[in-house]
Amino acid sequence: MIFNYIRVSTAQQNTDRQLLNIPCDREFTEKVSGKNTNRQELQKLLMIIREGDVINVHELSRLARNTQDLLKLVDEILQRKASIKFHKENLCFDGSKKDDAFQTLMLTMLGAISQFERDLMLERQKEGIVIAKEKGKYLGRKSIFSEEDIRQIKEEFSICRNKAELAKKFNISRGYLYELVK
Repeated sequence: MIFNYIRVSTAQQNTDRQLLNIPCDREFTEKVSGKNTNRQELQKLLMIIREGDVINVHELSRLARNTQDLLKLVDEILQRKASIKFHKENLCFDGSKKDDAFQTLMLTMLGAISQFERDLMLERQKEGIVIAKEKGKYLGRKSIFSEEDIRQIKEEFSICRNKAELAKKFNISRGYLYELVK
């Protein structure tokens, strides 16, 4: 069987650019972060693949965000004698040639480069946020609480002994609770 695996990080993103005109028997689509491999559709796919199956993925970063996860996932697919093709990079890893040293080298190098690019992007993003905050242009997300809500939270905070329960009552973290009352 031929499977297409498509992933974007958020529900607001669309999947239209991935695997255009790539035919398949079944498609697995997710709108979740790739920070780990515990993704519902990915796990379903991994449970059903068999010898001779082919998995199409648009690019390396759609399967995994870090080299370790990428190598582990590809190895799991190859162990089952299935194949995986990354279309953007034009790379195919064939389960019948699992011990191909060149395949492993290419996957490791490209996975590391992909992870490096992402790390650099996140670093630039953090630097930009710091600069924007210094200029007063980055204020973060608007609070879901009104001034009246915050007054009530502060009042309850001053008399409540169990801050974790108070945070739970307002459906926020303890850290955010402390931010609101300072």
